[in-house]
Amino acid sequence: MSAATTRSRTPDRLCVEAVDLARTAAEEAAAPGVVGEHVSAVAEGDRVVTHFFECKEPGYRGWRWAVTVARASRAKLVTLDETVLLPGPDALLAPEWVPWSERLRPGDMGPGDLLPTEAEDLRLEPGYSGEDVPPPNSVLAADAVTPQNLADLVEAEDAEPAEDLTAGGVAGAEAGPEEGPGGVSPVAAVPAVPARGSIASVAEELGMRRARVLSRYGLHVAADRWDESFGAKTPMAQAAPAPCVSCGFLLPLAGSLRQAFGVCANEFSPADGRVVSLAYGCGGHSEAAVMPKPLRPAPPVLDSMASDTFPLRPSPDSGSVPAEPEDETEDLGHS
Repeated sequence: MSAATTRSRTPDRLCVEAVDLARTAAEEAAAPGVVGEHVSAVAEGDRVVTHFFECKEPGYRGWRWAVTVARASRAKLVTLDETVLLPGPDALLAPEWVPWSERLRPGDMGPGDLLPTEAEDLRLEPGYSGEDVPPPNSVLAADAVTPQNLADLVEAEDAEPAEDLTAGGVAGAEAGPEEGPGGVSPVAAVPAVPARGSIASVAEELGMRRARVLSRYGLHVAADRWDESFGAKTPMAQAAPAPCVSCGFLLPLAGSLRQAFGVCANEFSPADGRVVSLAYGCGGHSEAAVMPKPLRPAPPVLDSMASDTFPLRPSPDSGSVPAEPEDETEDLGHS
């Protein structure tokens, strides 16, 4: 071990004794009452010592004020080097910074928020391919007259004689006063590709307005996410009487995903309006059970709701003694 290394690890006595100088520098950099007790002094080099003080500021638990002092060779005056707030071994640190694209979770977006997608997003692929050029043998040739370059053609005819406008747009070997650089007339400077013949306009006419669509990777990621939320392995599906594939409330999807997923349309189901797997199920299955008809009560043996009739006079035949017949008057009288 060299002598320089030995001297660097041995704290300088005058620098170690400069605790008051270091505290004063820390109090000037910090707020009043924030600098705490002196913790330690560490030798940083030859005649260079760092003093550590406790930090009492709320929110900086375990942090320390570090004040570095130094002394020149053969000098007795200790000078201030720097003052900084550093974390200690048990300091409370902020979590590692994570990009916003990795911190974003479902449900974080609100009204007015924008979520831009990357140009090389693996979940998307071009909706249509090709360049914005007319196909071979197309009627929309490069030198065709369109409403876009008609005005330029009129101006070119006014500027030059009509016989100088050739099919290629070149007025001759030598450039005239009205010609552009290289002997090319203004007709050649007209945009060669008309907008109507572009791939984008044709795709829009055919209903393919989306420049990018879901890739196979994007479909698989979406399918895994939907199956995790409303799939066959969920507790609701395990206790269901039947899967969604036989439910009348299932609305099928379009495309390749219809083979495995659909949309629930049962308002009483926990998956109402959600994309569910065909193997998912719940207690709201359309054929889960047939509701029994309400039972009709049997007719009462004793009708206690009707009123009983009580006659004011007894009936003639209600007694045990037969009634005497009334006397009949004879029509044939006797003297």
